[in-house]
Amino acid sequence: MFYRLSDRLALRSAWRLYRSKPGETVLVIKTGEAFPPSHPTTRLCLDLLREAVAARPVRTLADVGCGTGILALAAAALGVPRVVGVDILSKAVRMSRDNVRANRLSRAVKLVLGSTECLKGPFDLVVANLPWEVQLSKVSELHRLAAPGGCLILSGFRDNQEEGLRENYRKLGWHLTRRLVKDFWHPELPPDISFTWVAWRLEAATRN
Repeated sequence: MFYRLSDRLALRSAWRLYRSKPGETVLVIKTGEAFPPSHPTTRLCLDLLREAVAARPVRTLADVGCGTGILALAAAALGVPRVVGVDILSKAVRMSRDNVRANRLSRAVKLVLGSTECLKGPFDLVVANLPWEVQLSKVSELHRLAAPGGCLILSGFRDNQEEGLRENYRKLGWHLTRRLVKDFWHPELPPDISFTWVAWRLEAATRN
């Protein structure tokens, strides 16, 4: 995996050799199992994260289901001073911690083993790249963690799974401000298995 997020920031897998340019930061990511760095939803979240940090000051960020820690690391490298990653899997937290240390971002990124209930908040930005079923179960928790006037970045679901999830957030006062998609297709799979991954940026001017 190699992904250039900006002119000054790139991300690569540990096995992918790359010579950085002067003034460029390159994050080296040890890969995991769920939603790896090369997964389309990871790329979509990274793009929305870059846009969100550029659009407004983000002082605090929560990465829910941090996995390898790639989104938390990218947030810190983009200038977010306080980042918290949380995951229910101990192996994911260990891998994230290894990646944080290897990239010398321990001062900005803290990791927690557990679910969202372990976090107090509020956070200016909450990022959650989670399967659709988990997204549905976490609507109220992600809403709780977000600061008034904050922002959510969500992915891990397909375009045919959006409607119900969007309605749940609409009822809580959130509105969709950005939507990115990435088609998934593989020549060895039948056409009816092809689908479209989706990522959202949600904002709420007021909180209920």
